[in-house]
Amino acid sequence: MRFIRFSFLNKRVLFGALGATLLAGSLSACGHMGDGPRMGMGSGPMSETEAAQFRGKMVERIASKLDLDAPQKQLLSALGDKLHAQRKALMGNGTDPRAELQALVSGNKFDRSRAQTLVNDKTDIVRNQSPEVIAAFGDFYDSLRPEQQQKVRDFMQKRHGHRWGA
Repeated sequence: MRFIRFSFLNKRVLFGALGATLLAGSLSACGHMGDGPRMGMGSGPMSETEAAQFRGKMVERIASKLDLDAPQKQLLSALGDKLHAQRKALMGNGTDPRAELQALVSGNKFDRSRAQTLVNDKTDIVRNQSPEVIAAFGDFYDSLRPEQQQKVRDFMQKRHGHRWGA
């Protein structure tokens, strides 16, 4: 059995790629939220208009839970827009994110080159768009009063990051 010694940098790249892959998979799974029937809406993937309406409802729900003022709501909305743009970039032009993954195992050998390209592409998107997402989250969080920040921390602790208001 042959062991490969990984340097610290190689481990960071490996874990970064794994994290990006898991993130992309999680986001693509979330992207299928619109695949089934939705209350008050048609079936199929969400249109841009429906996605904007959904983000608006989420902003309103979070705003009511945190008692946000107008500038805070604006920052939360900007954060939602940045997250949506990053998710859209991660999803790419394909209509079926699973098809990319299924293509890796469509032959009699795992397509390592294509898998690496997929991971590199997703990693580049996360790397390039993360500063904007981080800045938007920082702007929103920093605008909160101490009691609002505590509500966010409590919610994250209680819900372990699951959906707001559920």
